Amino acid sequence: MKKKLVALLLVVCLVMTMATACGSSGSGTASANATTSFTDSAGRVVEVPTKITRIVPSGALAQIALFALAPEMFVGLSSKWDATAQEYIDTQYLDLPVLGQFYGQGDLNLEEIAKVDPQIIIDIGESKSTIVEDMDGIQEQVGIPTVHIEATIDTMAEAYRTLGKLLGKEKEAEVLAKYCETVNADTQKIIDKVGESGKAKLVYCTGEDGLSVLAKGSFHAEVIDSLSNNVAVVSDISSKGTGNPVDMEQLMLWDPDVIIFAPGSAYSAVATSEAWQNLKAIKNGTYYEVPNGPYNWMGSPPSVNRLMGMIWMTQLLYPDQAQYDGYKKAAEYYKLFYHTDLTQDQYTKLVANSLGKTAK
Repeated sequence: MKKKLVALLLVVCLVMTMATACGSSGSGTASANATTSFTDSAGRVVEVPTKITRIVPSGALAQIALFALAPEMFVGLSSKWDATAQEYIDTQYLDLPVLGQFYGQGDLNLEEIAKVDPQIIIDIGESKSTIVEDMDGIQEQVGIPTVHIEATIDTMAEAYRTLGKLLGKEKEAEVLAKYCETVNADTQKIIDKVGESGKAKLVYCTGEDGLSVLAKGSFHAEVIDSLSNNVAVVSDISSKGTGNPVDMEQLMLWDPDVIIFAPGSAYSAVATSEAWQNLKAIKNGTYYEVPNGPYNWMGSPPSVNRLMGMIWMTQLLYPDQAQYDGYKKAAEYYKLFYHTDLTQDQYTKLVANSLGKTAK
């Protein structure tokens, strides 16, 4: 009788153990597949995974912003890192699959996206008039939740807070958000001291020949317009990062006091060019090249890299008001956004044709 009772108890225990195991397994699967409703900046309600660990950006702007917050979640890139990135970006992120981008050059590669199997595609930046249609289009094509987070230089802090909630990284996002707010506030204090009348009369030139400009009022000139008197006024403003093409005659009509050249533009050639010598800024030596590595500090794309551009540009144009240690500011930025320790030598190399040039 006792043997039968013991056997019966063993069977009951075994059944209970199996039921518990099955329940746990089912719970884990349900948890892994759990979703939550997320309302993005376009007002779209999207079902996204509750626990997100695998992300891809929809474009270069999103890539920079997201890399600061969650590099370990990346399973692909929208575009290959610039060659200079090897100095600053951890090697584990340099050779991730390149998936293309929705806007600009390099269409999304649906086959490659399927291979890396992300849980979500995140778009960050300017909310275009077609944003709802655009995001719905990507989502339908790839069958992966796709969200848009609006972000300008003034709203980047709030964008990070939203991303923090989405990705379960609220603490880390708050650090980045406060940094954005601090840079914006400090920059505004400097500009308030300078005053509208004290702003430098400036043109930002792009292209190999330098004969394209970021026109006043364009999205890409957002920082330039706020920190200087951007005299590049045109009737048909380009939305492209390459800017509006112009000719030398037009540059001479504007005749700015300061010219800033994009990386890879005509900076190194203008000193010996007879045509460029007719411009006041070239004759006076008040022309500079934007630091570049791993991204252009002033844009291309116009993402959080422009925060470093704001710090650099205020110190370049208004050194009496922007009295801070440029290297310390850059080191703080590179640690937060690129997760690297910037050396003094690296900083000196970055600013050689700008801040370094002014010290000569």
